[in-house]
Amino acid sequence: MQEWTGCGRRVKLVKGNIAMLDVEAVVNAANKSLVLGGGVAGAIKRFGGSTIQEECNSIGPIKVGEAAITGGGKLKAKYVIHAVGPVYGEGDEDKKLSMAALNSLRIARQQKIRDIAFPAISAGIFGFPVERCSRIMLQTVMDFLKENDYPQEVVFCLFDDEVFTVFSRTLDDLS
Repeated sequence: MQEWTGCGRRVKLVKGNIAMLDVEAVVNAANKSLVLGGGVAGAIKRFGGSTIQEECNSIGPIKVGEAAITGGGKLKAKYVIHAVGPVYGEGDEDKKLSMAALNSLRIARQQKIRDIAFPAISAGIFGFPVERCSRIMLQTVMDFLKENDYPQEVVFCLFDDEVFTVFSRTLDDLS
């Protein structure tokens, strides 16, 4: 585990399955239709149950860069924030990824969510380069935490050693 603390807020890196975390909200790396398929969404569906997909069906579709909130079903997390990141190569990806993270954080602030966990949005099947993803997401989160009371802690839950190592190096650079 690695962390950064600033303005009474904390960013933490952990390796594992985001669907298993005991936080108030987890972020789903969603697609525009909000259909829970594979990867992070698949884990959330598997551990959280069908009610999350049912709620998504009443919300979606949403645009790239947007986020929406549902209940957490059977997850330890009370909420799931579904953030749609860009597919690499679609254009304006950096801004869209930053907006997906920012809109998730805005929902957390509005709901007064204390702690939230993010995956590496778009760095899986959407093909976004992990190094760029880490820099954009960590900088967006750190800047937001300096200006807002909620969330108070952001956890980046990274699935494998390679992605964890990249995020760890980036956090060191930004700290």
